[in-house]
Formats: sequence, structure tokens, C-alpha cells
Amino acid sequence: MSGFIVEGNHKLSGAIRIAGNKNEALPLIAAALICRKPVVFENMPDIGDVQTMLALARNLGADVSTIVNGRCSLNAPSISTSSLPVELSSKIRGSILFASALLVRTGWAQIPQPGGDTIGRRRIDTHFLVFKALGATLKIKRTASKTDSLQTTFYLEAKRGLTGATIYLDEASVTATENALIAAAGARGATQIQNAASEPHVQGLCRFLEKMGVKIQGIGSNVLTIQGTRSFKPTHHHIGPDYIEAGSFIGLAAATRSELEITNVDMSVMRMILFQFENLGVRVEGDPKKRLLRVSGRQKLAIRKDFGNAIPKIEDNPWPGFPADLMSIILVTATQSRGTCLVHEKMFESRLFFVDKLISMGAQIVLCDPHRALIVGRTQLFGASISSPDIRAGMALLIAALAAKGKSTIQNISQIDRGYYRIDERLIDLGARIARISDRRKN
Repeated sequence: MSGFIVEGNHKLSGAIRIAGNKNEALPLIAAALICRKPVVFENMPDIGDVQTMLALARNLGADVSTIVNGRCSLNAPSISTSSLPVELSSKIRGSILFASALLVRTGWAQIPQPGGDTIGRRRIDTHFLVFKALGATLKIKRTASKTDSLQTTFYLEAKRGLTGATIYLDEASVTATENALIAAAGARGATQIQNAASEPHVQGLCRFLEKMGVKIQGIGSNVLTIQGTRSFKPTHHHIGPDYIEAGSFIGLAAATRSELEITNVDMSVMRMILFQFENLGVRVEGDPKKRLLRVSGRQKLAIRKDFGNAIPKIEDNPWPGFPADLMSIILVTATQSRGTCLVHEKMFESRLFFVDKLISMGAQIVLCDPHRALIVGRTQLFGASISSPDIRAGMALLIAALAAKGKSTIQNISQIDRGYYRIDERLIDLGARIARISDRRKN
């Protein structure tokens, strides 16, 4: 198991460029398989989750190039299998996105239980409601694995192809919306998706499908109308910048009192993120023309109280609200801002459980219940031995370690590598003192 040794309490400075949006890249890789002709992506982030999705695409028969300077091509004139391997699928939740592509291309799909972050229950019921509405049948098989754990496999079949329908999603799930979009793109006739997610990465998938020849109305809204086709064009698509990474670096600059310039930022998607950081006293200057943000290292962070001197609440919401993936980051930032606030994470019941690690570093946090934490700042953090439980909590803990006095050891950093491209090298360029270590006993 690899880890980081971090020497904290050093200010950083310089410019850092935002990578491509991970959450856009993953559905794009799956969607590329509905086309029999070459697809080229630019600004593809070379991170762990993307590599897993590309490996899955190769396993299904696609010719996949190596990512070079963000450029990656996929070509799948034929599909060699419609069965996903358990080993790769268990690493990433996005593996379920191949179900729609396989139904379009081959009429059936065998999908193991998808993996991903351990942040609480993540329903997949909505995905299967989508497939059933479009005419697919579902069978579920549960068997004991070699380790005696229960292994679930989903068998989907649409012998006569998918047929367009009106679909109401029982929750505005991003991944279920993406699966519905990919499936509807290859279905006969028109499909309307109601209560659809509208996040920037969902919009990116819509624009990609449009370039392939799919007609879509309502992009950016919660009602999408898709006219299916069986004739897809070769496509070239540029992946948008990762606004979650931009928010992560704002939190990094604020918590470490560092002067940072964040480049390659799409300012049009940053409004609510900047608003919530302002509630913690973080002032950020934006330059839309140059696509950059500047965070001053000389600011006194103070939590802004609500009217009536009430304790403010920071909560996540569906787009265009504050994204759930930044809740861990803003929580750490709050520990370094004077005052008290309540963080309310409404989506996942285990995402906030990493706060015990922050408490061990000296943070004053009361975990009220699985969804709410009360933070009292500013508190001095101290180095500790901690482990990364998931991508976003891992990045939050790395920020905490960089803000802390003394040295910290962070284990299980493969979780961070899944979502952040060469994060140690990029932060070292800013002046961070980070060393990557490996457990040689595993070699």
C-alpha cells in the first residue's frame, strides 16, 4: 500500500492548472462504445478511475490508445464480449455505465455489482428502472465467491433492441441520467427523461452525443428529449475542466494561507462554489477571460453568520447547488476559519465519517449524525498517521496535513490517485513537502 509523508505548515505559491473533468470523462468512455467508428478525446485526465474505465473498454473489445498530453482515442468496430470482469468492475462505480452501451451494441449485458467509494449506500435501482422502461429485461443472480462473500450479477437483455419511452427518474441521479442518455441515443424513436440530473458533466455527455449525430433537446434542464439513431459519426470531443478540482485547490489555498493562481477554470460553473467559500471568509478573484482564479494568502478567514447571529449551514444540493463532492473539502476549510458552522451532507450517510481523523489532528468537530457535522474554528491541526477512505476525503486529509504542524503519514493514497492527477508532483511544484512511499512488504 502506497502512502504520503507530508511535512505541513508551509505556505504554497504559484499556479496550478485544472485537469479534465473526471466525472465527464467516465461516461464519455462508456458512450464511445455505441459508435463503430473512431472517437478522439482531448483533455482526458490520466487518473486511476479513467484508467480503470479504459481497461474495461479494452476488455470489451475496443482499441484504446494511451493517454498522451490529454489525448486519447477509442475505436470499437466490434464488441468481443458483453460481460464485464468482476475484478475491474469492483474498482469503480462508473462500470455500470457500460450496461447502456452494451445493450445498444449487442442487445445484452452482464454487469457485476459496481464498486466505488465507500461513502454509504448508493442506489442502482434507478438504472434498472430506466432499462426496463426502454424495453430491457433484468435477471439478478447471487452466488458465493471464492472468499465466501456474496457476489451479485445483473443480466440485462433487449433482444429486439431498445425502444424510446417517457422515463421519470425516481431520483435525480447523475449516473442514472447518463445511462439513460446513452441508452436513449441508440433506442428506436424518442425518449424523454424527466427529473434528469443537469450537472456540467451531464451536459458534456449530451454535447458529445450530439456530435455523434444524436438530437437532444433541453440540455442543462431536468427534462431531456432524445431522438435515437443507429448511425453514429466519428467524433472529436474536448472534456471540460474539473470544477471539483478547482474547488479543492481553493480549499487548499485557504487552509494553508497560500497565494495560488488556479488556471483553466470554467467560471460559468463556479458560482455556488465561490459563494459557499465566501461564507467561510475565503475571497477569490476571478478572471473569466483568462479562465483563472486567484486566492490571496493574506486573508483572515471568518465564518459569516446568518441573519439574527445564527450559526450558518453549508449543505449540498443537486446542480446548480453546491456539489456533494466538495463537502469534505469545505469541511476541512471550515476548521481553519474563525467561527462555527454546520455542514449538512444530504446524499451519503458515510461521507462524513472521515472527521474522526480530523479530530485526531486537533480539529473541533461534533458529528451530530451521519449527515451533519458542527465545526468550530479556527483550530491548530497537528500531524498524524491517517488513512484515505475515499477520493474526496483523501484530498481533504491531504489539505489538512499540509495545514498542520509537524509530519503526517497518509495511507491508502490510491484513493486520491483515482481522482487527482499526479497530485503530489503538482503540489511539490507549489512548494509542498510531500514524499510518496511504498510498502515494500507487498512487493
